Amino acid sequence: MNEAPMAPTYQSPALQVPGAVPPPDHSVDSGVPWHYGDPHGEQRLLAAGAGVVDLSHRGVLQVIGPDRLTWLHSLTTQALEKLLPNMSTSALILDPHGHVEHELHLVDDGEKTWIIVEAAATEPLRRYLDSMRFMLRVEVVDVSADFAVVWQPLYERHVAYPTWLSSPEFSGIGTSESGTDRGGDASKYIDHRPEKFAVRETIVPRTDLPGLLQERAGELAGTWAYEALRVAAGVPRVGLETDHRTLPHEVGWIGPAVHLSKGCYRGQEAIARVHNMGKPPRRLVLLHLDGGAEILPEHGDAVYLGDREIGWVGSAARHYELGPIATAIIKRSINTDSDLIVMTGAGESVAASAESIITS
Repeated sequence: MNEAPMAPTYQSPALQVPGAVPPPDHSVDSGVPWHYGDPHGEQRLLAAGAGVVDLSHRGVLQVIGPDRLTWLHSLTTQALEKLLPNMSTSALILDPHGHVEHELHLVDDGEKTWIIVEAAATEPLRRYLDSMRFMLRVEVVDVSADFAVVWQPLYERHVAYPTWLSSPEFSGIGTSESGTDRGGDASKYIDHRPEKFAVRETIVPRTDLPGLLQERAGELAGTWAYEALRVAAGVPRVGLETDHRTLPHEVGWIGPAVHLSKGCYRGQEAIARVHNMGKPPRRLVLLHLDGGAEILPEHGDAVYLGDREIGWVGSAARHYELGPIATAIIKRSINTDSDLIVMTGAGESVAASAESIITS
């Protein structure tokens, strides 16, 4: 089984809101509300473009100094040298073999670069970045104790706070400027996006968080609703749709987070080799699960074609319209028209049909 990363211990003030329910034990979203009593109603609220989700357990880093953008450009998969003030983007940090280690949501305010990361990745990422400073004029600071992240199904920058916007691909409004290579551009990997995920993550001072939550008391939604919409849209989340072997090509990050014609970075040779000369060994799919299943599969549960294990579950959710669904990483050679089975950790077999997301 692929174990999801554990988040540091944290308790959001939103858990004091009447009706707030914490997530199950060992959740990667521990410390923030799972739901407020009506998960499907909260999903409908978010799908309608309203509501707010407390993601204040996420990590927030600042990179300060005049060399920050050229330095981050050299370390990540994204072209960042010309990132304009208040513009945002996504980037990855890879290992030398091109496997995904970190996903970064970045926004630059003209003086410093803000980075939003998964809670469990905050300190490992800070240590890595700090080790790569050398003699450059940059400083990396963990400001998670002072700043929190809130998520909304809106695609516009906040007038007062640093704001990260989801990529054009996931938002359904076009494509990122991501260049080309001999293997073509990023469009060859995606057949279609199952749903739109046009969202923003806003970085707010923690001193402002209780007041913000109180102001939006009638529009609060939990991570159950957030995850259901994310899974339905096939949006990968590092640590859930990835493991130690994940290539960006497999989950749809070529384009949204990987620029194909920027300069060298760690893992770039592997990215170019797969893009120009081959195909990734696995791919992300959306599973539509048998509605009669009593329990949802968990991260890492095995996916079978007949008696052959061909992949594993990334994230599962109960969607207000689609019913039980899950992302999965399966072998690229598997025909998505095949009838699949998910074997849960409790020993239950759940029938599943696959919807293709990554096609090349």
